[in-house]
Amino acid sequence: MVVIRLSRGGAKKRPFYNIVVTDSRNRRDGRFIERLGFYNPVASGASESFRIAQDRLTHWEGVGAQMSPTVARLVSQAGKKAAV
Repeated sequence: MVVIRLSRGGAKKRPFYNIVVTDSRNRRDGRFIERLGFYNPVASGASESFRIAQDRLTHWEGVGAQMSPTVARLVSQAGKKAAV
Protein backbone atom coordinates (compact mmCIF):
# COMPACT_ATOMS: atom_id res chain seq x y z
CA MET A 1 0.00 0.00 0.00
CA VAL A 2 1.22 3.51 -0.78
CA VAL A 3 1.27 5.87 2.19
CA ILE A 4 1.98 9.55 2.79
CA ARG A 5 4.00 9.84 5.98
CA LEU A 6 6.81 11.65 7.78
CA SER A 7 10.48 10.79 7.30
CA ARG A 8 12.74 12.08 10.07
CA GLY A 9 15.87 14.09 9.44
CA GLY A 10 17.82 16.73 11.30
CA ALA A 11 20.18 16.47 14.22
CA LYS A 12 19.76 15.04 17.69
CA LYS A 13 17.21 17.11 19.65
CA ARG A 14 16.51 19.14 16.45
CA PRO A 15 13.97 17.11 14.44
CA PHE A 16 13.04 17.94 10.86
CA TYR A 17 10.53 15.87 8.92
CA ASN A 18 10.04 15.43 5.18
CA ILE A 19 6.55 14.52 4.04
CA VAL A 20 7.05 11.67 1.58
CA VAL A 21 5.06 9.20 -0.51
CA THR A 22 6.37 5.67 -0.03
CA ASP A 23 5.44 2.01 0.04
CA SER A 24 4.29 1.03 3.52
CA ARG A 25 6.85 -1.80 3.65
CA ASN A 26 9.82 0.57 3.36
CA ARG A 27 11.71 1.81 6.41
CA ARG A 28 10.67 5.14 7.96
CA ASP A 29 13.72 7.01 6.64
CA GLY A 30 14.34 4.71 3.68
CA ARG A 31 13.42 4.79 0.02
CA PHE A 32 10.52 6.98 -1.08
CA ILE A 33 8.66 7.73 -4.29
CA GLU A 34 8.21 11.51 -4.00
CA ARG A 35 8.82 14.30 -1.48
CA LEU A 36 5.72 16.45 -1.02
CA GLY A 37 6.85 18.94 1.61
CA PHE A 38 8.28 19.33 5.09
CA TYR A 39 7.37 19.87 8.75
CA ASN A 40 9.70 21.63 11.17
CA PRO A 41 8.32 21.36 14.73
CA VAL A 42 11.07 23.55 16.23
CA ALA A 43 10.74 26.46 13.78
CA SER A 44 11.05 29.81 15.50
CA GLY A 45 10.34 33.37 14.54
CA ALA A 46 9.50 34.05 10.92
CA SER A 47 10.76 30.68 9.66
CA GLU A 48 8.21 28.44 7.96
CA SER A 49 7.21 25.36 9.94
CA PHE A 50 5.03 23.48 7.43
CA ARG A 51 4.75 23.33 3.65
CA ILE A 52 3.11 20.82 1.35
CA ALA A 53 2.47 20.70 -2.39
CA GLN A 54 -1.32 20.59 -2.32
CA ASP A 55 -1.67 19.60 -5.98
CA ARG A 56 0.62 16.58 -5.54
CA LEU A 57 -1.18 15.60 -2.32
CA THR A 58 -4.49 15.63 -4.18
CA HIS A 59 -2.96 13.55 -6.99
CA TRP A 60 -1.64 10.86 -4.65
CA GLU A 61 -4.89 10.68 -2.70
CA GLY A 62 -6.71 10.31 -6.02
CA VAL A 63 -4.68 7.24 -6.95
CA GLY A 64 -5.28 5.59 -3.57
CA ALA A 65 -2.48 6.70 -1.22
CA GLN A 66 -3.42 6.83 2.46
CA MET A 67 -2.22 9.60 4.79
CA SER A 68 -0.77 8.69 8.15
CA PRO A 69 -2.72 10.09 11.13
CA THR A 70 0.00 12.66 11.85
CA VAL A 71 0.14 13.93 8.28
CA ALA A 72 -3.67 14.11 8.17
CA ARG A 73 -3.65 16.20 11.36
CA LEU A 74 -0.98 18.56 9.99
CA VAL A 75 -2.81 19.04 6.69
CA SER A 76 -6.11 19.78 8.43
CA GLN A 77 -4.45 22.28 10.78
CA ALA A 78 -2.82 24.03 7.82
CA GLY A 79 -6.19 24.17 6.06
CA LYS A 80 -7.78 25.83 9.08
CA LYS A 81 -4.99 28.42 9.25
CA ALA A 82 -5.34 29.16 5.54
CA ALA A 83 -9.08 29.70 5.93
CA VAL A 84 -8.58 32.31 8.66
